[in-house]
Amino acid sequence: MKQVSLPDGTTVPALGQGTWMMGEDRSNRSAEIAALREGIALGMTLIDTAEMYGEGESEGLVGEAITGLRDQVFLVSKAYPQNAGRARLRAACEASLKRLGTDRLDLYLLHWRGSVPLAETVEAMEALRDAGMIVRWGVSNLDTDDMEELVEAGGEGCATDQILYNLTRRGPEHDLLPWLAARHMPIMAYSPVEQGRLLGNGALATIAAARDATPAQLALAWTMRRDAVIAIPKAGSVAHVRDNRAALDLELDAETLAALDAAFPPPRARTPLAML
Repeated sequence: MKQVSLPDGTTVPALGQGTWMMGEDRSNRSAEIAALREGIALGMTLIDTAEMYGEGESEGLVGEAITGLRDQVFLVSKAYPQNAGRARLRAACEASLKRLGTDRLDLYLLHWRGSVPLAETVEAMEALRDAGMIVRWGVSNLDTDDMEELVEAGGEGCATDQILYNLTRRGPEHDLLPWLAARHMPIMAYSPVEQGRLLGNGALATIAAARDATPAQLALAWTMRRDAVIAIPKAGSVAHVRDNRAALDLELDAETLAALDAAFPPPRARTPLAML
């Protein structure tokens, strides 16, 4: 399994598991738990969730799925921006830990920027780390100017920025990715197949077919082509997890990368960070 290094030297798998919209339909629960456990068995041990996902239902699902496997998992959750201050972050984290059935998060993220000053969020995150409730913290959906402000506010300890990044969302390549790389902060790429919309793209399907791959596998392999990118696709079935895992075995040569650049051009100028 390809690994990505966090700023503190910890390594995590380049291919993890996302859980957005999982846990919300009880009829899918068994299949979703089986998918998460299969992913862990295949080495996709980073699992990302959030208090927002199903208002805690996703965290509850993950907690059930990792029962007996907690020490094998790198567990990530995210806090609502309105909870990211000194008055509310501890309670939000405690609630997430309870739903997840664990005593710690390996990584805790600010889900997106809200009205709470970044300096206060940094202070609250560091307090949770000092208390042993989280091992490290990071952010999500912050653009370059936000990241600069975060560091100026004392946020040098930020471990990652989780952002929307895929073949159709290449804007971060212009300035955000270089800024993060210079500070040894990897990104976590959510919606690496654009919530499935990329699967219907004719150009992608043609390029993938020529390489005996599925469009999803090619899109995932492209996202992970960089050394500092962690992709977190969602999969609600064992078969889907196995298909995602196969993306790691897909080698992208110069011809393939050129074809993808032609179909999905890189940015020529700065583009504001998109989010879903």
